[in-house]
Amino acid sequence: MITVINRLTVHGDVPTFEQVLKGITAHMSGQPGFIGHRLYRSLRNPQVFIETAQWTDAASHRAAMQAEAFQEKVKDLGGLATPEPDLFEILEEDAPAPTERA
Repeated sequence: MITVINRLTVHGDVPTFEQVLKGITAHMSGQPGFIGHRLYRSLRNPQVFIETAQWTDAASHRAAMQAEAFQEKVKDLGGLATPEPDLFEILEEDAPAPTERA
């Protein structure tokens, strides 16, 4: 599994940015290898968003990004935000144990 982490700094209209991003996410969620997605917004700087997406492998992500349908959707993002994406792998993870309910 790989994780795509994308920092997006919005310099356009935030609601328009969110709508464009929703369309991109809807498209990507239907692609082979897509596992899940999360979107975070900075409390300190509300123009900064962090998007994470999990994929089965880098090749699936690359194929989805190279598809013409993705290229059409992502071109609308350029005027609204500056993306800074990269691929990451988990090296260490510490999750709390589930709690039991009585």
